[in-house]
Amino acid sequence: MNPAMASGMAFDFTPRLVTDMFDETVRRHGGRPAVDFMGRRTRYDELSALVEKAAAGLQAIGVVPGSRVALCLPNVTHYPVLFLATLKAGGIVVNVNPLYVERELAHLLEDSGAEIIATCDLPEIHGRVASAAARLGLRHVVTCPIAEALSPLKAFGYKLFKRRDIAALPDDPHHLSFAELVDRGSAFRPVDVTPDATAVLQYTGGTTGEPKAAMLSHANLVANADATLAFSGGERAEPDRVLGVLPLFHVFALTTVFSFAIRTGAEMVLLPRFNLEQVLKTIARTRPTYFPAVPTIFATIAGIAAQRKIDFSDMRACISGGAALPAEVRLAFERTTGARLVEGYGLSEASPIITCNPIDGISKAGSAGPPYPGTTIEIRDRDDSSRLTAIGEPGEICARGPQVMKGYWNRPEATAAVFVDGALRTGDVGYLDEEGYLFIVDRIKDVIIAGGYNVYPRVIEEALYEHPAVAEAVVIGVDDPYRGQAPKAFVTLVAGEAATPEALRDFLRDKVSKIELPREVEIRDSLPKTLIGKLSKKELVAEEKAKAALAQPPEDAV
Repeated sequence: MNPAMASGMAFDFTPRLVTDMFDETVRRHGGRPAVDFMGRRTRYDELSALVEKAAAGLQAIGVVPGSRVALCLPNVTHYPVLFLATLKAGGIVVNVNPLYVERELAHLLEDSGAEIIATCDLPEIHGRVASAAARLGLRHVVTCPIAEALSPLKAFGYKLFKRRDIAALPDDPHHLSFAELVDRGSAFRPVDVTPDATAVLQYTGGTTGEPKAAMLSHANLVANADATLAFSGGERAEPDRVLGVLPLFHVFALTTVFSFAIRTGAEMVLLPRFNLEQVLKTIARTRPTYFPAVPTIFATIAGIAAQRKIDFSDMRACISGGAALPAEVRLAFERTTGARLVEGYGLSEASPIITCNPIDGISKAGSAGPPYPGTTIEIRDRDDSSRLTAIGEPGEICARGPQVMKGYWNRPEATAAVFVDGALRTGDVGYLDEEGYLFIVDRIKDVIIAGGYNVYPRVIEEALYEHPAVAEAVVIGVDDPYRGQAPKAFVTLVAGEAATPEALRDFLRDKVSKIELPREVEIRDSLPKTLIGKLSKKELVAEEKAKAALAQPPEDAV
């Protein structure tokens, strides 16, 4: 039996600080553009000067090595500045989703022990942040005005026409603007930090759904950046331009946009959110060479590219991550845009990338690709984790490499549970083929146990995507009195196309087994998504549980 194990190409890796990586790029490429935010460009030497001032300001308000600084920001220039400034001062970045409700926000702040939080001046975000910070007694809230990141002309228009969209800063010593922060410090004082020090607390549900923070060290982040450079073919004479639509606080964008850019001297083309027309105009204006995004974004672009020409001629590759890429979406995108779309795979605990289909080479349909440079993938038996499965046999995907986290913040038991023989357990089921390409079957926690058989939602979803009328598909397990659980499918339809639930079930009959055939197909106008555009199952699961509870007769009626 050939054990299911594969390793990526070797590459030179020296553990070092993220800030040292950035400083080296500034020395080599200081005159290059580092950030393009809505047309306003900032060079690497200008970014470096801002980082040093912000780091001195953070030191002035009490940031010392080990201090946690939360960043609750959309994709604006302030994010890379404060991320690097926090690390330069020896602090730890706590990435926070700006759309979190106050309860979720407060949990992350309390769990991480953050003392300072930076946010923007959009009232709905600023209000939640200020309220949570006051309740928990944070020392400071740093407000980063959106207008500051815009060109002078756009800033004038924003202040004039968007006055209702600008939060008023409370007049107290706990609140200060970004400009006040950089004016607080005198000179930056170098600190002693080692590459194994924690750089980022990246919150994730992990394999249990309980929010916990993956401790990503400087060395982890640099390793994934170095691996991405090796994966892309090494340094190029002409600088790359990376389109950053996904939020930088998400670990996928943190590596593929931010870390890759500051490693190679590429330009980050940042957009605060996904708006199709804005994205298309930005692509035409900036001519990006890389575009990391999630499958739903590529599906949307493929749909519009079928109707009108979009120039992707400068694009070296589009990288899909965050969720499984349906084969039909990849084929449609490549057919309509002419650009190459490759699927990768990773998780927060691995900074995040562990496999990816090659940019120049064989990209296998339905595969997440071979191991990333410096990474080893193992497939372990789900019932006996000490045993590796055979090639082609599904099991739990486990990973080793310099990008794998130190552990979970303040959770030694969870840390011990997520490692087996030193390898990171991903909580996903997959298999390796003879050439070392990884094929993901499903999440362990998403597996539906129907009549004692394992049913993998992804198999059904892939089959649904083959129907020309299906735009999006999600399959979950619902309670079934006979089989324990049964699959149920939720779909949206392509504009102008028609299909009935019965027709979709009939379509599936020769594509999935009887046990996999959904008990029900529900057609909806839209499906729930996460902030980055990833289809989300938890809302649908909650809806079905609520329906089942209402259908149960009260105890006194039995």
